[in-house]
Amino acid sequence: MFGKSVFSKIEIPKTADIIFVSDMFSVDYEGGAELTTDALIDSSPLEVFRLHSRDVSLELLEAGCRKYWLFGNFANMDSELIPAIVSNLRYSILEYDFKYCKYRSAEKHLAVEQIACNCHEQISGKMISALYYGSNSLWWMSEKQMATYHQFFPFLTEKMNVVLSSVFDEKTFAHIKLLNQASKDKKREGWIVLGSPSWIKGANAAKDWCQKNNKKHEVVWGLSHFEVLEKLSQSEGFVYLPEGGDTCPRMVIEAKLLGCKLHLNDNVQHAQELWFTSEDEFDTQAYLYGARERFWRGIKHIMKYNPQISGYTTTLNCVDQQYPFEEAITSMLGFCDEVVVVDGGSTDGTWEKLHQLHSNDERVRIHQQERDWDHPRFAVFDGAQKALARSLCDGDFCWQQDVDEIVHEDDYEKIRYLVKNFPANTELLALPLVEYWGDREEKIRVDINPWKWRLSKNKPHITHGIPASLRKYDANGEVFSSMGSDGCDYVRSDNYEPVPFSTFYTQEVDSARRQSFTNENALKAYSQWYDHIIANFPVIHHYSWFNIDRKIKTYKNYWTRHWQSLYDIAQEDTADTNMFFNKPWADVSDSDISELSKKLSEEMGGWIFHQKIDFNFKTPYVTISRTHPAIMKGWISENK
Repeated sequence: MFGKSVFSKIEIPKTADIIFVSDMFSVDYEGGAELTTDALIDSSPLEVFRLHSRDVSLELLEAGCRKYWLFGNFANMDSELIPAIVSNLRYSILEYDFKYCKYRSAEKHLAVEQIACNCHEQISGKMISALYYGSNSLWWMSEKQMATYHQFFPFLTEKMNVVLSSVFDEKTFAHIKLLNQASKDKKREGWIVLGSPSWIKGANAAKDWCQKNNKKHEVVWGLSHFEVLEKLSQSEGFVYLPEGGDTCPRMVIEAKLLGCKLHLNDNVQHAQELWFTSEDEFDTQAYLYGARERFWRGIKHIMKYNPQISGYTTTLNCVDQQYPFEEAITSMLGFCDEVVVVDGGSTDGTWEKLHQLHSNDERVRIHQQERDWDHPRFAVFDGAQKALARSLCDGDFCWQQDVDEIVHEDDYEKIRYLVKNFPANTELLALPLVEYWGDREEKIRVDINPWKWRLSKNKPHITHGIPASLRKYDANGEVFSSMGSDGCDYVRSDNYEPVPFSTFYTQEVDSARRQSFTNENALKAYSQWYDHIIANFPVIHHYSWFNIDRKIKTYKNYWTRHWQSLYDIAQEDTADTNMFFNKPWADVSDSDISELSKKLSEEMGGWIFHQKIDFNFKTPYVTISRTHPAIMKGWISENK
């Protein structure tokens, strides 16, 4: 298993932010160190590349010199590489035992050689201390372990030193919770002994204690991690008497969390630390649960992690459509490192204005991809344009924004903070939306969901299009969509399945929003929640319905054809198919539109035009205290 193939060629992925070096990972062996290592890697907000210590080479060190490195257990690494690591890499050490000692244990050293360990005075120990001193931070399993190192190598106190303890993943926390629920009120019998053949684990001493104290016991070894947890959940206690200093044995912690009595000796180094001795179980769990975040927050701080953000949008004849596209792009430049704009072949001066934006700021990258906008399936091109724009992005994160959406200047730093603290197990975030209705009373719509997919990791499998379950094909083999997609959903590029996302918006809030249509108390509660969200999250201001007159005209001239194209709906222009007027669009005049838009603005708080408008149902709305983005002052004046 540990042999090195001469045929293998290891390459560090260009997308990796961190290289984690370890003798083994949990796929190789489910030991305590390996489980902690994988719990950290799996919770990382950055992309981590796992590298076996045996495979570390001068070539890989050179290839990864611009990455950040983490060294866990590295007994199988060539020690002659240490000078190159110290001289050329930025790295941190996660110390599980006592690597300055050739036995990784002073007690074992004494037992084997019958002399006290003096490895810290030998060249091998000094090499380890040099490696540790060259690091940016040192992460320890116990306070006693850290104190031992500082006693032998006092200069290590100059470094950033953090006691981390063992680390657990979400599955383990969840499994422990389920086991505790299942074993509640059940009689627990017998003691557990860890049957590890490792000298330091003290299996014989633990068995002797059980026998001398007439404790029925079971020796466990060779079981899976979850099988061991189940054994502990059913047992009265756990006895663990290591022969030497064991820095932070996770099985002891798991036994405590599962309600076992404990019999330990002084070699269990974390046993007297406050988080472990607390009588309040919540204190112990909170300390352990926060370990992953403490670790990655520290690593990112050291790295001075500053992820790059690519904004992207699409344009087509925005001048004629009166879209605030210049303001939208400029607002993105407030927090993006680049803004990619794909134009669909504008002929109204939009393309020339984009060139001017590029000339003023080279972070604006423009690309023109003309389409046949008279094609029967032209509506599908909207998603294709977004997908193209996204594919041209070079940043670590992608921010999608339409040309009638504006980010408030107060939210630029919030977005920067968000990408630095992006959830580890999330690829896509939905963020709040302020949807204006008309320009008179600053009405904010309640009749639509106040969120939109917005910020994502820049992964090649994420694109835009129609989800697999909604994809249909016409007689010519052209794709269109069933109702339920606008053609621009976030989907996987390989199978068109939707990309899972995280959101601030809960089912409880959605229920309150829906109840607010007819319940004033629900509307008040929703309004209070909405104000809180706006104050704490990055918010996008959407001006699609700010000028209702303009919006109705786009329905007349464009959107009706768009939905027919996207959903393969053949509709005649009749009074029945016109959701705005009781007559065909061909008979609707500009004065009709102006009159209706005035009435909608004054009497309604919004309307979804999938059905005929009903003025007997007064749609609710909320107001907000936040002002419009400063950049929109001129556009608002022109569109009132």
